[in-house]
This record gives sequence, C-alpha cells and structure tokens, in this order.
Amino acid sequence: MLTALTAFDSIDPRDLPPAALESACKKHGVSPREMRRLLASTLERGEMVPVDWTSRGIISAAKAALFDCSRCLKLAESAVSQIDGFQKLLFYTPDNLPVETVIIPLHKENCVSICLSSQVGCVMGCVFCATAKMAQRRNLRTWEIVEQFIKARQIARSQNKRVTGAVFMGMGEPFLNYDRVIAAAKLLCYPVSGAISAKAITISTVGLVPEIERFTIEKHPFRLSISLGGATDEKRAALVPVAARTPVNEVIKAARRYSESRRDRINLSYVCISGFNVSEQDAVELAALIGDLPVRLDLIDATDSRGQYQPPSESEMKFFRDALSKHLRQPVARRYSGGKDINAACGTLAGKAVASKAAQGEMKTSNNSLSSLIDA
Repeated sequence: MLTALTAFDSIDPRDLPPAALESACKKHGVSPREMRRLLASTLERGEMVPVDWTSRGIISAAKAALFDCSRCLKLAESAVSQIDGFQKLLFYTPDNLPVETVIIPLHKENCVSICLSSQVGCVMGCVFCATAKMAQRRNLRTWEIVEQFIKARQIARSQNKRVTGAVFMGMGEPFLNYDRVIAAAKLLCYPVSGAISAKAITISTVGLVPEIERFTIEKHPFRLSISLGGATDEKRAALVPVAARTPVNEVIKAARRYSESRRDRINLSYVCISGFNVSEQDAVELAALIGDLPVRLDLIDATDSRGQYQPPSESEMKFFRDALSKHLRQPVARRYSGGKDINAACGTLAGKAVASKAAQGEMKTSNNSLSSLIDA
C-alpha cells in the first residue's frame, strides 16, 4: 500500500545512502527491486524525470510520484586544458553557489577519474589553496555531490571515455561533510551498471583525527589519503593552520590504526614548496615522523594562483626524492597535478571563470556541444 508524501518529504534517490533509501522506499510501498531499478535509472543513465521511469516500466506512475529529482546543478563553464587534457566543470547550485569538478585523464587509454567537491569553499585555511579564499562556504548535499559525478560522466561518455574512479579532492575538506561524503561514495559504487569499484574511490583529508578514527571503526571499503603539508607542527601551522591545531603525531597515530585495520599501506600526500619543505632536513623529519608506518607517499607540486608559494625546481625535487630514498625507504611517487592553465590543479579550484583565451574558446565549444546533456 502506498503512503502519501507531501512536497516536503518526497524522496530524492541521489540524496540518501542506499540502506536509508531502501528503508524509506519500504515505508512507502516501494519494493527493493523497484528501488534498485530506480537507482540504476538515476545513477547510471542520469534519468531524473518520473515520466522516464514510468515509460520504461521501471516503476508505476503512482510510485514515481513519491520521488523528486527536480533539483539540479547547472553547468556554467567547461574548459579543457591545452597542456594535458584535464577538463574542469563549473557548476552552480540552486542557491547560486559555485562548485567545480575535474575530469582527470588516466594513463589507461580513454579512461578518466572524476575529482569531486564536497563543500563550497573551505574553512581549513591552507595558505596555498584558492578554495580557502572563497567568501561563500557551505557543505554540499549528497545529491549535489552525486550529480557532479553523474553529469561529469555524461560528458566523459560523450567523448568516448570511461569513468573508472572518483576522488574526493576537489573544493572543501571531505571529512567536515563526513556523512554526506560517505553516502555519496556508497551511491557511486552501488552495484548497478556503470558503478565504479569502492576500491577506486579515494577520500582525502588534511588530517581530522576524530573522522579518521570513525572512518577506521566503520570499516568503509574506500581508500583514504591524508595530506600532511609538513613533517613538524611548526611547518604544518604555517601551511595548514586549522588542521595543525591537532599535533601531527596524533594524525600519524590515527593513520597507523587505519593501516593496521586494513593491513595495507596508507596514502600520505605532501605538498612540496620551493625553499620551504623540500630540504634534506625535511626528508629526515618526515622519515622520523612516519617511522615504520607502511605508507605510499605522494609528492605534489604546490600550485598557488597568487604566486606566493612556488613549486620546487626539478633539481630541488630530485634532491628531495633522493633524500627520501635514503631516509624514508618507502614507496614515493610524484603525483601529477594537471590543468594548471585552466585553474584545475590542486589548490586552484575557486569557482572562477578561466582566464586563458584558449581555454575560453574550448569552453564555448564544450558548452555548445554538451548543452543537451547538461540542461536536460
């Protein structure tokens, strides 16, 4: 028997984790099978209109009326890097706030990953990050995160590319929006056609210890990446002042508990800044901090749109990597941060138009060719 819903309690299948969605559906007479078919239609095909569900026999018209996917993100711009093919999408929320998403080309031919934002702006105050300078700030709803993925995947598919992963490394600190980020991740890997593997979803944090502990206890299948910035409390305070209120040793202890629970290495990332944190002494301190904790260390060049914090030169980076090989003796990789010419690189997402004339030309082309996908 169907239970009537008001306009205020209609169900958005993009806005609830699967278990909560199933419970809500059951309460209103929608079977688990119907829920799964509806999720497949919504998540895999991007079908948001009830008539689409009923015309394909997914669910009856009466039951379709229980659901509402009318809220949407509007694509304002799409720019493709002339350097490396990274593609940045600028969306606006229903309350007219900017959200940026990046389509990242992978080494495997025609495969991409989607870099998702979890907040508008960010309160963590990382000094090299443009997102921290945004005046407007709020957590994104689950549906706003999921829709970034759905629309970015539509664009990727229109270019004959396959989405094989997702990273929560866009605007915001994901663990300040913990419940909605986890709900979105669960929807992205929900077992319908086109779903991505849970192991191909990475959630990044600047080191919020209570949330790392919660993530560990809840045993989520997603990968975790912790950004350090500096190996000492002093250098972290200079770079990531809010996160640095927690001693870096406490962050490493939480990382160790996570690693032990997974019986696997944990990903640590380290933003490299010329003349600041890439000396041999920094390598010594980083090795001492990590100790015997099994890690994969990703080195990321700083990208500061204001030019205050410069990335290391090639000679500086080689020197630092050699020092890490000597003192740390664990896997170290230089993580490429692409799309610098369109402000799509790590630390440059700020909900602003792209300045490059070449990128603007690409934006116009992209918007014209993709309007039917995005405005539907």
